[in-house]
Amino acid sequence: MAIATVNPATGEVVKRFEALSDAELQTKVAIAQEAFQHYRKTSFEQRSQWLRAAADILEARKEEFGKLMTLEMGKTLKSGIAEVEKCALVCRYYADHGADFLADVEVQTDASKSFVHYQPLGIVLAIMPWNFPFWQVFRFAAPALMAGNVGLLKHASNVPQCALAIEEILTKAGFPAGVFHTLLIGADKVAPLMEDERIKAATLTGSEPAGISLAIASSQQVKKVVLELGGSDPFIVMPSADLDAAVSTAVTARLLNSGQTCIAAKRFIVASSIADAFEEKLVAKYKELNIGDPMLPDTDVGPLATPKILQDIDAQVKKLRAVGARVLIGGKAIEGVGNYYLPTIVTDIPTDSPIAREELFGPVAMVFRVANLDEAIHLANDTPFGLGSSAWSNDPAEQTRLIDEIEAGCVFINGMVKSDPRLPFGGVKRSGFGRELGMHGIHEFTNIKTVWIK
Repeated sequence: MAIATVNPATGEVVKRFEALSDAELQTKVAIAQEAFQHYRKTSFEQRSQWLRAAADILEARKEEFGKLMTLEMGKTLKSGIAEVEKCALVCRYYADHGADFLADVEVQTDASKSFVHYQPLGIVLAIMPWNFPFWQVFRFAAPALMAGNVGLLKHASNVPQCALAIEEILTKAGFPAGVFHTLLIGADKVAPLMEDERIKAATLTGSEPAGISLAIASSQQVKKVVLELGGSDPFIVMPSADLDAAVSTAVTARLLNSGQTCIAAKRFIVASSIADAFEEKLVAKYKELNIGDPMLPDTDVGPLATPKILQDIDAQVKKLRAVGARVLIGGKAIEGVGNYYLPTIVTDIPTDSPIAREELFGPVAMVFRVANLDEAIHLANDTPFGLGSSAWSNDPAEQTRLIDEIEAGCVFINGMVKSDPRLPFGGVKRSGFGRELGMHGIHEFTNIKTVWIK
């Protein structure tokens, strides 16, 4: 894929970029390695000051950066601004708590003193996606830099200006030269980079094929990797739930970022006794949505990021129709300029059809009916993915079973799945492994060293 800014709302090629040559790439890696030798010796106090400065820059220029995201990948401006604010939050979180998370932990043994000591690994390569072009990077960068690592960013090829802006923010915040670099390169350069002994680990948020490719490359070099891949998250609604609250949240949970979110609710699993009411209320909410120019403040749903994503989601809806599913609203692309697809609700889907197990990365909600909680949990787990899950019930016994039995990296009861700097985030099954955020996330890219003194 060419490295370029292409406005998803108009199809206009705004700016093209030249990829780094092999020699330029090697220079970047060498600078990063040299920077690590000095940066690892900086204090937690100094790193926290730089993170707070980055947060200040993000907040001061949030509208500018929000517009940049809207221009490059089509999210609504209001959601772009909110994303920048969340990036400032994660910077401040690790500035405030990183030193405590990385403090030595004493353990009583037969030694006169023994403890766990955390040390940075070195250069960490981050392969990041376009759908949250600032947040995905900062949720890696804030803990990794606080831990004393240095970062190399290979961002998605359709958000190069976002990638360069992030490097600029961290440089202006005071981080030493070479501590964080953006690499304008194609995906074909990732595997060779993993062969470089100076790169100690990698993290990827993206598709399953991309994750498999990185996992193979890293395993061949015996290097640590964290993967956050796709999801087909269930959104279970039981009869005891507050139905209006569930429906209202369902709209946002499915359509945030035009549905292009790994942790979006994608399969709505509803008890049969309330399914008619759920569908009617959901359709009514969809009819109220404003679809259009993502720069406008009253737009709820903007374009999809690329023509390919538009084609893929349209093909998946056609597959659903082919197996007998019924479209309640939407179900087609909007003719004209831009990558627009109508927000869609599909029901009567055969649960044994292959399409029912696929991830739909766009504004399409699949609604399934179940007779009871047993069926709901079985259907929720009947997927190769296991990223997030949302379940709506006011029955304590049901809540306990949902928490214990849903196979996912997180379970949200009576709320929408979201990543939070204070909590670990990641998946199971084919949704990846390892954790970001929270105390667990900052430990992923450290040498958890045992120290034993006689």
